[in-house]
Parts: sequence; C-alpha cells; structure tokens
Amino acid sequence: MTFRSLALSNIRGNWRSYSAFFWSSVFSVIIFYMYAAFIYHPDVINGNILQAQKIRTGMQFCLYLIAIFSFLFVLYANSAFLKTRKQEFGLFSLFGMTRSQLRRLVIYENAAVALLSLITGIAIGMLFSKLFFMALGAILSVKDPIPFAAPVFAIALTGIGFFALSMGIALLTSLRIGKSEIVDLLKAARKPKGDLVFSKWLVVLAVLCLGAAYGMALNMTVETFLLLALPILITVTIGTYFLFTQLSVLAIRFLQRKHSVFYNRTNMIVLSQLGYKLRDNARILFMVSIMSAVILTASGTFYLMQVGYKLMVSNFSPYTIAYVERGLHTNEVVDPEQMAGILEKNGHPITREDKLVGAEITKLKLESENKQSHDYSNSKGFVISASEYNHSAAALGLPAVEVEQDTVILQASWIKAPQTIQGVINGVTVDYKISESVNSTIMNMTSYLFTIIMDDFAYSKLMASIPEEKQIVAYGYEVKDWESAAEAVGQVQKLVPESKKEQTHMTRASMYQDYMQDANLTLFIGLFISLLFFIAAGSLIYFKLFTELQEDQQQFRALKRIGMTLQEIRRISVSQIAIVFYIPCVVGTIHALVAMKALDTLMGSSVWLYSFVVIGIFIIMQTFYFIIASVSYMKSINRPGPAS
Repeated sequence: MTFRSLALSNIRGNWRSYSAFFWSSVFSVIIFYMYAAFIYHPDVINGNILQAQKIRTGMQFCLYLIAIFSFLFVLYANSAFLKTRKQEFGLFSLFGMTRSQLRRLVIYENAAVALLSLITGIAIGMLFSKLFFMALGAILSVKDPIPFAAPVFAIALTGIGFFALSMGIALLTSLRIGKSEIVDLLKAARKPKGDLVFSKWLVVLAVLCLGAAYGMALNMTVETFLLLALPILITVTIGTYFLFTQLSVLAIRFLQRKHSVFYNRTNMIVLSQLGYKLRDNARILFMVSIMSAVILTASGTFYLMQVGYKLMVSNFSPYTIAYVERGLHTNEVVDPEQMAGILEKNGHPITREDKLVGAEITKLKLESENKQSHDYSNSKGFVISASEYNHSAAALGLPAVEVEQDTVILQASWIKAPQTIQGVINGVTVDYKISESVNSTIMNMTSYLFTIIMDDFAYSKLMASIPEEKQIVAYGYEVKDWESAAEAVGQVQKLVPESKKEQTHMTRASMYQDYMQDANLTLFIGLFISLLFFIAAGSLIYFKLFTELQEDQQQFRALKRIGMTLQEIRRISVSQIAIVFYIPCVVGTIHALVAMKALDTLMGSSVWLYSFVVIGIFIIMQTFYFIIASVSYMKSINRPGPAS
C-alpha cells in the first residue's frame, strides 16, 4: 500500500468527520469563484458595464474577507481533527511509521480533500454564476443581461489560492505531529477530563459585564453613541466569553444539585456529559454567539438605514419635482402640461401638487440668544403666510403652526434659539421678532435658505405692496411610485432652460435610486458573507461533535450494557446536540435584540419585523444543521466498533 492509497483510505474511513469540513470548503470556493468571475468578467474589465466599475473595490474586499475567513476555518478544522486522531497516529508509530512519514500522510490527505473541494466548488460555481450575474445585473439596473463567462484568471485565482491555503495550513499542522510519545498518543482518548470547576469572581464579572453592556445600550442616546459604542462592544464580548466558560459550568452544577431535576429519568446522564461538552466547546460557542449577534445586528442596522434614508430624503424634499418661479403664471422654468405628459407616459402620473406664493427676502441677518449675530447676507429667504403653511403641512401630515401678531416663525432647526431676523423685501428693510423655530419642511426650496412664516394679516399687507411680477411662486409635484421615477424626472429636467436649473429641485428620486442601488448591492454581498459564516459556524459545531465520537461511542456502549434502551440513548444524544447548537443561537439573538432596541431609540424607527425575519432565517438554518447532525450522529453512535 502506498502513502497515497493509505491517505485516500483514511479519508473514506473518516468521511463523516470530513464531510462538514468538505462542504463548508466547497461553499467558500463557490462564493469566492462567483465573486472573482464577476470582477474579472471581460465586460467588467473592458468597461462595457459602467455601473459595475464602482463596485469592483467592494467585491475585491469581499474576496479578501472570504480568504481570511476560510483560512481561519480550515486552520481550526485541521487542528481539531488532528487532535482526535492521536490514537490512530500512535498505532502508525507503533507499527514503525516515522514522524516525517506521518506528516507526509497528513499532507496527502489534505491535498486530496482540497482538490476535491476545488473541483466541486468551481464546477458548482460555474453552474450558478449565470444566476449570480443576473441578480447583479438587476441590482445594477443593467439594460443588457451580463453574459455567461468563466474567466481563466478567476479559475486560476480560485484554484491556486485555495490549494495554496490548504497546503500551507496542512504543512503548519503537520509540524505539530510527532512531538508526543507513542504511549501518550495511544492513551490520549482515555485521559480523564477532570472536574468541572468555575471561578465565582469570573461568574460575577460575566454577569456585571453583560448587565453593564445591556444597560448602556438601552440607555444610549445620539449624543452618547460615540462614547458608549466601544465600551459596549468590549463588555459584551468579555461577558459572553465568561458566560460560556464560567457561568455555564455554574448552571450545570446548580442543576446537578437540584435532585428533582438531576434524578429525573435520563437527566443525570445528560447533565453529566453536557457540562464537559459545554466546557470543551466554550470557545466555539463564544465565537458563534458573537458573530451571530454581529451579523443579526448588522442586518437590522442596514435595514434601518434604508428606511431612515427614505424618511430623510422625504423630509428634506417633500416633493419629487419642485421649482420656483418669479411672477405669477410665467411658466419660465417648465411647462406644466409637458411635464405632466412625460410623467404620465412613463407610468408616474402626478398624484399631488402644491403651490406657495410668497415674497423674497435678501441680505439676511439673524440674532440668536446671548445677542449672537449670524450673517447670511449672501442667502435668501422665502416669506409665506401661516394659512399657506398650514394647508401644505396638513397635506404632508405635519403639525400646524400658530403665529402671534407682530412675530414670525422661522423654519431653521440648526440655529439655536433665534430671536430676530433682518432683511430686505422689495427694497424695504424689515426687522421681525421670531417667536419660535420649526424644522418641518413643506417645500423643496432650492435657492432659499430659510422659510419665514408670517401671520395672515401682516402677510396680506406685505404682498399688497409687491407687484405680481416680483412675487415668488414655489411649485411641488408628487408622482406615483416616486422611488423608481428617476428616469422620468430626468426627462422633465431636460425641459428646463440651462439658466433656470438652479431654480429646480428634482434630485429626490435619483438620490434615492442611487442610494438603494448601493444599499441593495451591499445587502446582496452581505447575504453571501452571512451565509458563508452561518454554514461555517454550523460546520464547526458539527465537526466538534464528531471529534468526540469515539469517546461517546464507548460511553453509550457501556450504557447499553447496563440496560439503557436505544430510545433513551437517542433522547440523551439529541438533547445534548440541541443545547450545543441552540445556545449560541439564543445568546446571539438576545444580544442582537438588545442592539435593535438601542437602534430603535437612536433612529426613532422600528425594525422589529425585519429583525425577526432575519432571526427566523438564522434559526431555520441552525435547525436544518441540527437535524442533519442528529441523524448522522446517531447513525455513527450505533455503528458497530471495536470493543472498549
């Protein structure tokens, strides 16, 4: 038998342990290849897809992220797998195999699994790359579909990169082989695990850290966000680590002392073994919990940013199309009939319109509290009546205002406690006392910095002194499905004379469309990165279960000999696997929900529905992995083996 045939034989014999590692590696290869295939697609490289150029940097960053993540995953999997094979290596050494031969055997095994993963991953990646291109084309609004391509450089980069990564890790881990004596290797599986111990002080530290993190998060405000963000991250990380390494041991010990629970049916065996499983898997459970919380929180934050941006642009620009004209009925900016025709033709008819008539105020000066003066002489303001403001505000669902006689209300939230405003209207210097300021915007004002709301009597008196040709008229038009109306609005913009462009404000739809395009692309990329993590996280737990398979087989054979039924053994195994799979899921979900509550407070928006959808997907994926692990584990437990 050659080393190559021995390596292949070992892989077949340990395939259940290798399978989770193999399929996770395959998924990493698939994601890496599809990203690389898009980045090095001929049409992207040659600039034929203009929209794709701006996302190449983000896609390349994801390639680095996938490579780093894969390196850490393969490194851990190899190290953990080698620890479970100490007895096997001890037998090989007993039969005369040298340390260098053991290392060569491990390298051959890794090379075979790496090649199989690469061939399978690249083949599946090619098969699904067209769907990947179609999805990206839809997000980027590419008119012509992105053609299928299998760039040679993408294949070479994926193949060479992942094979070099696997071989490098195999070389590093193989160097650790042979440092133990043969007798230690043979007895590795029979070493006692020791007592379950914990530190009371570290338990207290875990509780204090998690309590402090949750308290800071729930009481965080916009002003304290930057101050508290890092302390929250540090305390929740420390608290979660000691939750699994210390607090979990305390919980097990507590249940063991509670006789009504401990001596109920098979709980004695479940709790006795579970304590060691939680202790041995503490680091993995900690990492999965933290990463789950990060991904779930990031998903909720991203959704909140999308909702928040739409609300922000709507508040800043209440209308999709807005412009101002000097003089009543001049139509100097755009012909309303032509505009309506274009919008109707493109499927975005006008659903609401507004018109504000007012006066222009120039050479502005404001005085705020403490007699602090603000010079806005290069800016202009727009004076309207309280009745017009309230009429427009009602249409937008905004609160009405009431202006006191001989005062005005200033629409400017960035000036603290304004007291008076001075300026020039129609050549006459005016000075108004400001009763209050509001931040509600009722019209997209292009060249006007302030809106000044005057009581109706004073407004009528003012407008009577201004000729119609010098009065300012602001028009606002809302259209159907404004979120997708950027192209139609662009056609309307072409009707505006170049000299009148500054009097228009029609950027809401295009700004929103550009933002959502980038946001959807980020979501698309993040989805694949999240899937990669969730699959790898489940694989690590699955893999760790099977590294303890031989020891569990011996324990369950002993339980069979003393009369325990197969159904009881199955209940014990499934209970332990469920706890190991779902504890990090529950902890990560709690962390994420607290973070979502903090974001709700900060942003004034609710993301609970979206958060529960993301959490539900995560739980479904964990359940899918749990079912596979349980079925596979029970088959392996019941498989005949050497007598203990």
